[in-house]
Amino acid sequence: MGHWWERNILEPGKLPLLLALAAFVLTFLVTRVITRLIRAGRGPFGNVRAGGLHIHHVVPGVVLTVVGGFGAVASDRHGAGGAVAAVVFGMGAGLVLDEFALILHLDDVYWTAEGRKSVEAVVLTAALVGLLLAGFVPFGVNDLSEQELENRGSVIGTIAVNFLFALIALSKGKARTAVFGAIVPLVALVGAIRLARPGSPWARRFYGRRPRARARSALRAYRHDRRWSGPRRAVQDWIGGKPDPRPTRLPDHD
Repeated sequence: MGHWWERNILEPGKLPLLLALAAFVLTFLVTRVITRLIRAGRGPFGNVRAGGLHIHHVVPGVVLTVVGGFGAVASDRHGAGGAVAAVVFGMGAGLVLDEFALILHLDDVYWTAEGRKSVEAVVLTAALVGLLLAGFVPFGVNDLSEQELENRGSVIGTIAVNFLFALIALSKGKARTAVFGAIVPLVALVGAIRLARPGSPWARRFYGRRPRARARSALRAYRHDRRWSGPRRAVQDWIGGKPDPRPTRLPDHD
């Protein structure tokens, strides 16, 4: 453990990244607890308003992200300044991505089904940063052995090919697979080989005159969504809170 910490965290200067990740996750969790208490009408918390305007926490999040980002650029990543800037940046990123759905839809969808996108964005970001910390960056360690130096060219080639597979997976409508595949070997290859999702650019381009491929694609997407949509939403609701029920629309009367 000590050797891994020295080789993968301290030597390549990843301690600020670790601090940023910790601040990011902690800020998101604390924010979700506070917003859930506000929705339930419990505790001393309340929405921040200025002149009747609801100030969403994405606003201070943007400020903290900008301050922390520029502070990190101007600081030594091995010094205390870089660590402080990383924490500030992580806090800001946690506040911003907690309202990712608001930014995406340009509407207050925090407690709606569309608001689950914020939780998904946070989980995806935390997972990717965790992979970076775990050493899934070929050039993340400065002290390489002679054999590793000799194989650097092959590593670059592998990354290039893997990134191409990630682009193919993305064109097939598999965004999560593509994102993880850009870092984790073979994940993108699986996404590139499997059938494209209906409506994806790949399906529109290559399945237009292949009715059997279109049918198989639709059937596989249906089975996948039926199996995993429920558990995924349950996890998202457990982390971020269950969305408010949609209001029932009354039938129109003459």
